[in-house]
Amino acid sequence: MTKPIFGLSAALVTPYTTSGEVDLPRLASHAGSVLARGCDGVTLCGTTGEGYGLTLDERKAMYDAVAKAAPAGTRIHVGIMAPAIDDAVSQSIAALEAGAAGLLMAPPFFMKGMDDDGLFNWFNQVFTRIGDKLRGVIMYHIPGQTAVALSPELIARLRKAWPGIITGIKDSSGDWATAERFLASHGDISVLVGDERLLPRAMAKGAEGSICGLANIVPDLLAPVIHSKDDGHVLIELTNLVVSNPIIPTVKVLAGHLAGDAGFDAVRPPLTELSAEQKSDLLEAFDAIMATA
Repeated sequence: MTKPIFGLSAALVTPYTTSGEVDLPRLASHAGSVLARGCDGVTLCGTTGEGYGLTLDERKAMYDAVAKAAPAGTRIHVGIMAPAIDDAVSQSIAALEAGAAGLLMAPPFFMKGMDDDGLFNWFNQVFTRIGDKLRGVIMYHIPGQTAVALSPELIARLRKAWPGIITGIKDSSGDWATAERFLASHGDISVLVGDERLLPRAMAKGAEGSICGLANIVPDLLAPVIHSKDDGHVLIELTNLVVSNPIIPTVKVLAGHLAGDAGFDAVRPPLTELSAEQKSDLLEAFDAIMATA
């Protein structure tokens, strides 16, 4: 029997109240919306969700709110972002004890130029300290943010040391050659692409889907690329539009635009909201692209 593919998971944006707290009702409602429009699951506390700046208590509350609102059986993954081993362990255990399907685990950041031995030791200690609860780890390759690359060789070494624990790789490098290397070396697990422009090509080469920010906006356009091999031609224009602006504020504005809710716009420092002019230009360009979809 062929195993089901991973599919589409929205890297959920994190909405905030006017006082700067996580807006849990708005988050839960948004999760339900993207699931209804084509997502197979959702991912909390990823890059698009500003997971690098969320406290442990906020993470727990977010998971609880989304899990209660989502349909039974919804696969919820949680991003793990912490240079300190103990912090990565605490984030992981909190997610796994709450019932997360798995972890989207970024490497330690801040220190640059780390070799595979050092990275292996970091992940090995994190995995060891999580203990028997450990499951469903998706290795998060996003060197544009972390400045720490995950090599296919490192992942192979970790898979050998921890059989069955690493179930996927999310490649957010935006580099096709890198995606091809992951597919060639680890095609037996779920290779996911974060750059939506590469998704049709990656699916044709054996990828299993995506965890991505654009799924906050157009899951109905992304799902057919994954499940029906649609060519996704509009996704290139949409992704180019998003990356031509500050990405996280842009995704939040567009998510709010489609929901008719400007309450999505707020971001936490050090990010800043789009200016009124940026927002106006973005929405005009977005609506023009969507008119051709």
